[in-house]
Amino acid sequence: MAQVRHKWFVLAGIMLGLFLSALEATAIATAMPTVVSSLGGLAIYSWVFSGYLLSSTVTMPLWGRLSDLHGRRPLFFAGVLTFIAGSALCGLSRNMGQLVLFRLIQGIGAGAVMPLTFTIIGDIYSLEQRTKMQGVFSGVWGFASLVGPMVGGYLADHASWRWVFYVNIPFGLLSILLIAIGLKKEEPREAGRASLDVVGTALFTISAASLLLGLSIVQHNLFAGSFLFLTFLLLIFLYVRMEEKAEHPLVPLKLFAIRMFRAAQGSGLFSGMAMFGVISFVPLYMQSVLGSSATEAGRVLIPFMLTWVVFSIAGARILMKAGYRSVILAGGVILVSGFVLMSGLDAASSPRTVMLCVSIQGAGMGFSMAPFLIAVQSAVPKDLMGAATSSTQFVRTIGGAIGVALLGATLSLHLQASADALSGGAHDPRSALEEALRHPDNVITPAGRRELAPEVLAAVTLEMANGLRKVFRVSLAFALLSFLAAFAVPDGSVHSHAWKPPEGGVQ
Repeated sequence: MAQVRHKWFVLAGIMLGLFLSALEATAIATAMPTVVSSLGGLAIYSWVFSGYLLSSTVTMPLWGRLSDLHGRRPLFFAGVLTFIAGSALCGLSRNMGQLVLFRLIQGIGAGAVMPLTFTIIGDIYSLEQRTKMQGVFSGVWGFASLVGPMVGGYLADHASWRWVFYVNIPFGLLSILLIAIGLKKEEPREAGRASLDVVGTALFTISAASLLLGLSIVQHNLFAGSFLFLTFLLLIFLYVRMEEKAEHPLVPLKLFAIRMFRAAQGSGLFSGMAMFGVISFVPLYMQSVLGSSATEAGRVLIPFMLTWVVFSIAGARILMKAGYRSVILAGGVILVSGFVLMSGLDAASSPRTVMLCVSIQGAGMGFSMAPFLIAVQSAVPKDLMGAATSSTQFVRTIGGAIGVALLGATLSLHLQASADALSGGAHDPRSALEEALRHPDNVITPAGRRELAPEVLAAVTLEMANGLRKVFRVSLAFALLSFLAAFAVPDGSVHSHAWKPPEGGVQ
């Protein structure tokens, strides 16, 4: 358990680290056109994003469990230093292949920052204080995600795209300095020379990577994607069998004996699928259906983040007075309501209607996700808090990756079916409408829309609206499944269900 010397230094240090890792996930987006013009490599453009997501996601449980075994302080240092090293190497990249490789390293470091941030909060703050701090840190994450594209664009325009990465170095070092001052050195939390199960960790990491890689390529290469999915199933089966016997497993299976933990994993998986659907496809709806610019499309998500932050704070505070089951289920009702409203969007909807939808969805996410994390941390033994926190965030992120893949396939299949119906199943390259449906990239940007004939633009916009309505309805199904899974949350309060050490001492 982390021991604090100066709480405000710790608070500033972990807040700065979280801000940098969240900022980096989005700042590169607006700088990438400049990066491509400098380095080339358009064919592997998407891997700059997916590589970071892949490495940060699969290493989350590893960092969390290692912090249980060897302490928060050294693992936070290692994570931030890895992030800084990856950032420096990204800035020095000479081709796109190097940038993708170094983004993987950067993502490994980022995989430590988020779970350890919330775990350290659980260590150094009381339950009552934690309810306030979780909302504050959710706000930091949301703010960083919002300003990231603006920061990336500004640096790319006025300095160099390389400074999108270099800017992390001084602030990352400052984060380490603040933590070094604020946190005391700590003994490993488990007695003896505790060591992680290396084979089990390797199986888990490769299985998670196989799943994420399979999701990213299955639409383009069905055989390779299917092979990776089978690899995932085989390795995760072997992992579970091995971890049943491991002395220090990566994700201790005894956590699943705790009802609150099980409920959080099930509900979090589906809420992640729904949440990433909003973040990924609402901007696409704004641009391809309503004809908004990229800036306007990004702006529509601001209410989503704002209500998330406000309701995270409110939900965490209400949690202390009401039973957490009622708070979490109330959040689920709000979330489902937002998706019900969104499932009715069409080509004639207004931006204000979209903003209303995402505002309600953000409120639902905030009202359920922050209380869920607090309840999980309260329900597990202190020596497993790192593993429980990182696992909860890992499952939510994996859910997001699965959700984006399924929703993307939903849209692609709709457009493909529309194009096939138009041509009677025989591809006719002379049909402008059929080409627009098979390759709808032009309908996304204002400049591309101007190149299309009015009747073609109207038809493809209508089909995009119909396809995205299906996407939002599938997202509604995910939100409903998350709500239903939340019924597994036991009755009671965080006080009545808080983990209590067995007689004879604290573990």
